[in-house]
Amino acid sequence: MRIAETSDLWWKNAVIYCLDPETFFDDDGDGSGDFGGLIQRVDYLAALGVTCIWLMPFYPSPDRDDGYDVTDMYGVDRRLGTLGDVVEFIRTAKDRGMRVIADFVINHTSDKHPWFVQARKSVDNPYRDYYVWRKDTPPDTSDQVVFPGEETSIWTQDKASGEWYLHMFAKHQPDLNVMNPKVRDEIAKAMGFWLQLGLDGFRLDAVPFFLELRGEPKDAAARIDPHSYLGALRSFLGRRSGSAVLLGEVNLPYKDQLKYFGGPEGNELNMQFDFLSMQYMYLALAREDARPLATSLGSRPKIHPDNQWAMFVRNHDELTLDKLSDSERDEVFAAFGPDKDMQMYGRGLRRRLPTMLNGDPARIRMVYSLMFSLPGTPALFYGEEIGMGENLTAKGRSAVRTPMQWDDAENGGFSTAAAKDLVAPVVEGYFGPKNINAAAAKRDPESLWNFIATLIQRYRESPELGWGEFELIKHPAAKVLLHRCSRAGSTLVLAHNFGAEPASVAANAASAGDPGEHFAGAVLRDLLDGEDVPLAEDGSFELELGRYGYRWFRIQRPTDRRMP
Repeated sequence: MRIAETSDLWWKNAVIYCLDPETFFDDDGDGSGDFGGLIQRVDYLAALGVTCIWLMPFYPSPDRDDGYDVTDMYGVDRRLGTLGDVVEFIRTAKDRGMRVIADFVINHTSDKHPWFVQARKSVDNPYRDYYVWRKDTPPDTSDQVVFPGEETSIWTQDKASGEWYLHMFAKHQPDLNVMNPKVRDEIAKAMGFWLQLGLDGFRLDAVPFFLELRGEPKDAAARIDPHSYLGALRSFLGRRSGSAVLLGEVNLPYKDQLKYFGGPEGNELNMQFDFLSMQYMYLALAREDARPLATSLGSRPKIHPDNQWAMFVRNHDELTLDKLSDSERDEVFAAFGPDKDMQMYGRGLRRRLPTMLNGDPARIRMVYSLMFSLPGTPALFYGEEIGMGENLTAKGRSAVRTPMQWDDAENGGFSTAAAKDLVAPVVEGYFGPKNINAAAAKRDPESLWNFIATLIQRYRESPELGWGEFELIKHPAAKVLLHRCSRAGSTLVLAHNFGAEPASVAANAASAGDPGEHFAGAVLRDLLDGEDVPLAEDGSFELELGRYGYRWFRIQRPTDRRMP
């Protein structure tokens, strides 16, 4: 394929790095990370090879939900800096070739937001209809609560009026009523503001909840179709910034996710996280059997060429396993989080990958090789590149939102403040900064950091992964995932052994759609650090994989002019 094509839709072969400014680097020594610190670490991210930085919420907030309880869509929390600092950061990142997207909390606000403060004053307040209310006593909705054990209903009665307001999440996060055209205008205006300051798009939080549209417009004729509204937002971004992206959190079955892409037209979300493949990957790891992941990948629907899946191993929330059956989830719990304290809401884990895999470097590297090799755009959560662990003494999701470990000094080099003043405690024990830190990792050519930097480079050199057609390659070894990605006559073949024992694979590199494909003089050209593998004329080959082994190949023909 023509490499120039890949710059048109930059998100299809980007490398996304998610971070929280609050826990990344503290520049002013007050114990909280800030944009001044983030600017100081831009070159670190550029050296790793990141092409897109995803900022977790940095807006003004009471911080009862790690910034997802927003009080001002146009501001910056004073602990983190100013609008000027944000602009300086965006400018510096772009100077180093990186785009910047940010979380946009579209489903709810904080109950301290001026809109909700006004809405509570009276039933006829102009801001009342910015939220969703009901006069009658709601039924039992305990089965709809997103955070079991923290809430018992999705409705809370407001003492001032006696009416109930909707909150799909915590009671201090009332849901916005996007049936109200004024709310829709406010959302678009806020997005336009951040685009004007230089953002390249948004990660939309909890998209299915915000599109449930339980509210009603005062004028019945104003009722809208939820997906037409999502399409309108996409269109608005296209008008304001032709290259802006909407990355959605949509943890639903594939057939429903297809609707959020906009179906065959692909005119709603540009990108969505592939939650199903992530969950079945962990089941495959627990069983040391690649088939659960292969089945999931094979069932993904065909999406519009302009759309993309985002692949991830870990994100900033609990590691949800909600789409697995009860017995499958129990298998993953038993393998990677057997203690109740490691689990969360009965559906997920609050651990990071290295601790779940007992620090096994071969297995950890296989998983990251797998993530970068799967069809889609890889998304890293800060600290993954050095193998950070979690802090189980922290509450809930905060276990994996600990300060970044920069060196082996006090506080892991995150801050010069006293430990008691840090925004969150640093991880202790083996996975703490004495053993796991960025400074040491960058200097060690054999480190996970340098391995992931290599994967990023190979991924960026392999547009077939972001743009190509995905196909599973049939073979008899249950522990091995073997697949190919092809685009415009160029094909990658990728192999990953989920087993703790070496595996032998005999397979054929030809596409199932073109079994007559010829391979005279072709080889599987190694893209990492192994040897090439010969191909027979019909495309058959044999491959040896070590314990948790992984191989990346490009089919190289004698007439190819591309550099191997």
